[in-house]
Amino acid sequence: MTSTRPAQSQGGPRPSSPGLAVAAVAKRLGVAPATLRTWDRRYGLGPSGRTAGSHRRYTPDDVARLLVMRRLTLEGHAPGDAARAAIEASEDELATVQSDESAQLARRDGGAPPDPDEDGGGPDEEPERDVTDGVDGDEPSSRGAGASPHTAGRAEQEGSRRGHLRALPGGGGTQRDAGRSRAMGGTSWSSRVSALVDAAIKYSRTACDALLRLSPEDDPSVWWTELVEPAFDQVAVRTVLAGPGEVPEMVLAAAALASLRDYTEEFEREVVEAGGPPANHPSRMRKIVLVFAAPDELVPLPAHALAASLAAKGTMARIVTGPASTHRSVELVTMVRPAAVVLATTQTRPALDVVHAVHEAYPDLPLLVGMRADAAAVDVPFGPTVQRVRSFNGLLHEVLAVLK
Repeated sequence: MTSTRPAQSQGGPRPSSPGLAVAAVAKRLGVAPATLRTWDRRYGLGPSGRTAGSHRRYTPDDVARLLVMRRLTLEGHAPGDAARAAIEASEDELATVQSDESAQLARRDGGAPPDPDEDGGGPDEEPERDVTDGVDGDEPSSRGAGASPHTAGRAEQEGSRRGHLRALPGGGGTQRDAGRSRAMGGTSWSSRVSALVDAAIKYSRTACDALLRLSPEDDPSVWWTELVEPAFDQVAVRTVLAGPGEVPEMVLAAAALASLRDYTEEFEREVVEAGGPPANHPSRMRKIVLVFAAPDELVPLPAHALAASLAAKGTMARIVTGPASTHRSVELVTMVRPAAVVLATTQTRPALDVVHAVHEAYPDLPLLVGMRADAAAVDVPFGPTVQRVRSFNGLLHEVLAVLK
């Protein structure tokens, strides 16, 4: 999370202005005031000016950075990357953004340029306060900033959020989803992977947490395939001299699991706030997916990443953790009655006893096995309901196709 801004360049001061209150800036950008407060708290994109009465006011540069943030989120970039690009924008870029906005407003208003000092009156002003006041649950409209310009009030904002949160499995990709696989905010996936590997080798849990954080708008499948999995592959081939209790893979795994847990909790909270049923509601448990990890897999991260990716698509999934004999595994399937069973692993040749046992007990139950190595495919039981998939994304898509 970025919390500081770069120093202003020495190219000369920009024209002074009393600044704008949060309500005026929200109206100008077409977003909710709560969204601006969230951007301030999370990314440091807050007002930097002050009035004599200690009211915090948005300067022209502040507004320009927010315009960059809004444009990038609407184009499909992750909020964290959009904020980073906004904070790092140069003076020339900010001047261009302001010029473009002035031209657009002039065309919209019949040629009248925007009044930079218009602030909507005294009631919109807010006294100086700690920007960490409040909780995310108090700001339901802040989550959907990347999905809608919020120009038609709270009802439109809530409708946009609900449309995102209730996306059905198998639906077409969105512009935002496509943006996940590109370099965003001037930071490529490869550079983020390198930073994550360095943080893990330095045993910096704080840095790993920051690099791996997922917001409800993010796609866990892209996060896994573009960031986490490549980082694990690189850490696995590094030779390091470690002290007692220092294991780079465990630092990385702990941060990844924490990020997935926080993501799922926040995502589920938004589903309920948007009017959807809770996680344990029968309507959501009806098509639950049971995800197994391979035996002897120390940290079953692929299983957790798959479950989170399914949750993002509106599908409930549960991960089987701890020892699971073939008998116990069949008992779990009998008790849960899942719509599909998945084995997710990064092992080259995992033991498939559980897969064989479940297939023998329930031959009509869809079984999907995710394995990279072709040599291990001969161990997968043969049958019309059993599929072997090579990649994580392929496994995710096949599960969604089965459920559809």
